Amino acid sequence: MSAPAQELPRPGGFPEIKYKRNIPKVGPSGLTLLVGITALCTFGLYRTGQGNLERRELEREKVWARIHLVPMLQAEADRDTYRREVADKAREAEIMKDVKGWKVGESVYNSDRYQPKTYAVVP
Repeated sequence: MSAPAQELPRPGGFPEIKYKRNIPKVGPSGLTLLVGITALCTFGLYRTGQGNLERRELEREKVWARIHLVPMLQAEADRDTYRREVADKAREAEIMKDVKGWKVGESVYNSDRYQPKTYAVVP
């Protein structure tokens, strides 16, 4: 038996196979992106902190404004209560003028303890 004949490359060899990718470099480098994103996040956190300080100051100002307004609002409520009680007594005197022994403004409770009037607003 004769030995099998082996195929050999052609004279001069086979041409070189181009296996490397030739992708052009487009866009910023990774370091540039990292620095840019870090700077953007730092600026955003700074602005958030400044906004929190401003919001806290506005909240403090609102609380102090309410604290300083409470006495005026209480005085106004007291004047309104007094006006309502005077009008209530005048209305009671007009309604009960024919009832003998009726004392206008006398408490209906059997105690000397102060009971604020309850008002039912009926439209």
